[in-house]
Amino acid sequence: MKRRKRSDRRQFQRGIYVLPNLLTTANLFCGFYAIVAAIQGLFLKGAIAIMLAAMFDALDGKIARVTHTESRFGLEYDSLSDAISFGVAPGILVYLWALQPFGRLGWLAALIFVACGTLRLARYNAQAHIISSDYFNGLPIPAAAFMISATILLHQRLGGTGTAKHVTILIMIYVLSCLMVSTMKYYSFKHAGLFKKMRFNVLVVVVMLFIVIAAEPAIAFFLMMLFYVMSGPFTTLWLRKKRQSEEAANDELDTPYEKPV
Repeated sequence: MKRRKRSDRRQFQRGIYVLPNLLTTANLFCGFYAIVAAIQGLFLKGAIAIMLAAMFDALDGKIARVTHTESRFGLEYDSLSDAISFGVAPGILVYLWALQPFGRLGWLAALIFVACGTLRLARYNAQAHIISSDYFNGLPIPAAAFMISATILLHQRLGGTGTAKHVTILIMIYVLSCLMVSTMKYYSFKHAGLFKKMRFNVLVVVVMLFIVIAAEPAIAFFLMMLFYVMSGPFTTLWLRKKRQSEEAANDELDTPYEKPV
């Protein structure tokens, strides 16, 4: 323990890595701008700012892993920035956009979203070196915030202007909050060889996906995030069945063979 503290102290004294933390700062900037835009009633700009924050959040972690510039400082700074950009910012945004007319249920939904998102970040930091990096334990908070932003974009695309009032949005916030603190498994897209090699038909699908996003970004983003949010329960069931089948196969191998009498 003392050696670890001394190594962390020496690493902090040497300085911090610039590029990943600059991207984290850009993430924080977008989150703060989303709050300002929401207060001014610019909900579409606030939603786009949160989407940009999610892009910067994905880049800072990826670059830190590729360049081997991960640090304890970067992890803490990233979590604090995520709490603002994907917790406080979307909570204020969705409250002023759609939850305010519901009174107490509305601001409680926004509060629960922020609280569950913060708990999700704390649990992730505590389990970062314990669980597998291939799957997230619970819905990631950037994905939950992106889902709120995609809903606002879809509302604007379908002709909606200004604020909205629909009970489905209230229910969606409660569902997203529960999924963040659940034990559902979500694919993390952190596999080392995910983007190094892919089949030709997969590349064609990716290109077509980019074309669809360019043609109808609001609809494409909403459907993509809806699919990802709903994938958690199915992924959890698939992993559970896979583990049960592996355990059954191991039990069969461990069972001694008895000759018939």
